[in-house]
Parts: sequence; structure tokens; C-alpha cells
Amino acid sequence: MAETSFGSKRIAVVTGGNKGIGFEISRQLAANGVGVVLTARDVGRGTEAVEKLKASYGLSDVVFHQLDVTDPSSIASLAEFLKTQLGKLDILVNNAAVVGSEFLTDDKEKLAIGPDDLIGPKAGNKNQALKQTYEIARDCLKTNYYGIKQLTEALIPLLQQSDSARIVNVSSQLGQLRVIPNEKAKKDLGDGDSLTEEKVDNLVEGFLEDVKQNLVEAKSWPANFSAYTVSKAALNAYTRVLAKKYSNKIAINAVCPGFTDTDMNNHTGVFTVEEAAKGPVKLALLPDTGVSGLFFVQTELSTFE
Repeated sequence: MAETSFGSKRIAVVTGGNKGIGFEISRQLAANGVGVVLTARDVGRGTEAVEKLKASYGLSDVVFHQLDVTDPSSIASLAEFLKTQLGKLDILVNNAAVVGSEFLTDDKEKLAIGPDDLIGPKAGNKNQALKQTYEIARDCLKTNYYGIKQLTEALIPLLQQSDSARIVNVSSQLGQLRVIPNEKAKKDLGDGDSLTEEKVDNLVEGFLEDVKQNLVEAKSWPANFSAYTVSKAALNAYTRVLAKKYSNKIAINAVCPGFTDTDMNNHTGVFTVEEAAKGPVKLALLPDTGVSGLFFVQTELSTFE
């Protein structure tokens, strides 16, 4: 395979880069002089996205590589490509995600999923608009949590060789602990000092078992988008665990891009992809490794709680 022309540029991997926020993150990083490896599950769509970045935006330093974060052989293939063809990695943007619910309506009001719709006085069960089966919930956690973990672990050895390594986990305000009524989950995930990967895994496994047993409501999990919410809470906790493990070497942060108009939410979001990508891009280009283990909402510092 021929060498790419990235030269001495910093190199970023962006997952789920073929459309929406991932595509825009790829565009903004490339526009800031970063060599981008845009990844997507679908080869045709990913290739098309790279061609669009080159033809419509004049961004030449973007290449496509197929990646399915739920497939270990696909992850291994990407890691091998980065190691043998590029020799390094500076930035990993974990953007790929699924919503974990099936939409039963196109009614935008019924599908509103801001935190206020889930935990405030307006909160109510959206069973008429949404459907979540055990299989859908399991696949959501497989992509949004376990897949990100597997990919990150595979790429950390390359990131450790960088002088300015950054991991950006694209998360959600729905993963903030105030959204989850389950007190044990809040306690387990809220204590940053005692957080471990095993604790997070156990919580995810316990949630999936509750879904299987039809105990979501009885165990005080969120009534709406529970799999997505738990996946993002788990991702936030994993961000803190990783940041502690690689402190001073890799800046690792989570960011909510805002409720954005994308396919994922049936275009019910209010922010544009251009606005949404600013936070992840800012964290990807952080000049200081000291900013790590934090949660941002768009470009502003927030809290995990």
C-alpha cells in the first residue's frame, strides 16, 4: 500500500465519520491542518465522504479506512494500517454511536430528548413514540460503550508514542448522573476516586440483565432512551478511569456536542453539525495535556453529575 501524504502532520482517527457530526469533526480537523483517517462501517459511504471533503472543501489530507467498532478483526485491521502505513496516531475521536431505541413516529414533539424532557416536570414515558427491546439495548451498549473500549485499548499503544496525544469521547448530557434515577448507579459512577473499569462493566451488565427481565422501571432506570443514557454514563465513567490511568501522557475528555439536528434523533435537534463539532475539535486540538478527565457541554466545562 502506498504511503499517505500526511508528512509531519498530526494524525487523527474519527469514528462514524461518514455523516453528521463525525463528518463535520473530520472536516474541521482537516481544515486545521490535521491528517484525518475517516472511518465508517460502510465502505461506500465512507469513501463517498472522503471524496466530498476533497472535492467540495479542497481538503486533501483525508483518507478512509473501514471500521466497525463492534468487530475485533475490523479494529485490528485499522490498528495495523495506522502502525504500518502512518507509524503514529495523535488524536482519537470516538464519535460512532447508535441511539438504542426504535422510533415509532416522526412527530418531533413526541421525540424531544433533551434532559429536561427526561427528568424535569415535562418528563413522561414516551412509549408511544419509542421502542426498546433487549436486542436493541444490547447492541447500543456494544457500540457506544464496549466498542469504544475495544478500539481505544487497541490504539493506546500508538497514542502513547505521540507528544500530544488526545482522546475525545463524544458523549451526551443524557449521560450525566442527574438523568439516572437509579441511586446505586449514581453512587457507583459518581465516586471518581474509587471508579474502576470493572465497576463500570458490572453496572452495564446489571442494566442489560434488568432490560432482559423487563425491570427497567422497577429498578429506576430512565423510562426513555435508557440504553443510550446508560451507555453515555458508562462512557463518561470510562473517560475518568482512563484519564487517571494515563495522566500526564494522554489528555482524555468527554464532550456533549449539544442536541444536534442529525439522522440519529430523527432530525429533532436544534444545533447545526457545524456548532456541534466545535467542542470535540477544541478538545482534539488542546494545547495542554493538563486538561483531562473532564466533561464538556459543547465548548464549556461542565460536570459528570
